Amino acid sequence: MAERPAELAIYRMLVHGRVRSEWQYRTSFMLFLLSQAMVATLEFTAIAVIYSNIDTLGGWSIAEVAVLVGINGVAFGIADMFASPIEFAALHIRQGTFDTFLIRPASPLLQLLGSEFELRRIGLIVQPTIVLAIGLQLARVQWTPAHVLLVVVAIVSGAVIFGAIWVLTSSIAFWTVETQELANSFTYGGRTLGNYPIDVFGAWLRRIVTFVVPIAFVGYLPAAWLLNKPLPFGLPPGLGWGSPAVALVLVIVTRAVWRFAIRHYRSTGS
Repeated sequence: MAERPAELAIYRMLVHGRVRSEWQYRTSFMLFLLSQAMVATLEFTAIAVIYSNIDTLGGWSIAEVAVLVGINGVAFGIADMFASPIEFAALHIRQGTFDTFLIRPASPLLQLLGSEFELRRIGLIVQPTIVLAIGLQLARVQWTPAHVLLVVVAIVSGAVIFGAIWVLTSSIAFWTVETQELANSFTYGGRTLGNYPIDVFGAWLRRIVTFVVPIAFVGYLPAAWLLNKPLPFGLPPGLGWGSPAVALVLVIVTRAVWRFAIRHYRSTGS
């Protein structure tokens, strides 16, 4: 147990060093942050354009979709900031520098995430937070302690779900280093799918995002519970609270896959 606080301390030191390094170039930091916020804004603008010609999409109004987009976007933004550095695993493996993470007395995963941390990615959190606040107001959610708790739980669990998917898909790099596009199809592609109510998808795709790659548990199912929306396939409304359980299962699976990959890693010099 004593090793765990030490590993976290190393992670904090790495993150602190990265933040100090980034802040030395304030203009670049702010421009990147602004560009991230603009990307998120453009994605929601594309959805808003659809609503310029229709009143509802899959039975969801623009205000209700804003709640969905907000929860999904904030969760993804948090995962992007803390978990997306795992994408550099393929580069380190290809260059042979991943070995340096293995000889240090700390988790290779935490070292990698900390050494490539970028605070400027917070731009992807700012815009969805604003959209979520406005959406919750316009959708006229009847607030109770349970509603407040679900919003928090959905965002935290959603960030863990996206983070686990990031690590899981990037772990493939230990066997074949050209995996970035595959990983992006599940992470960034999952974010795009998660911005729409799954009611508009075909039955096969609805099953995939619910039961295979559980993107629906990030924003759609929690938002459906908040807004009293019926769920597909006759699923119970209480499934809107299922995000923590799904996140836990994904973490367990991801941890097992990551450890298996580390045990079978062969460096470029071996």
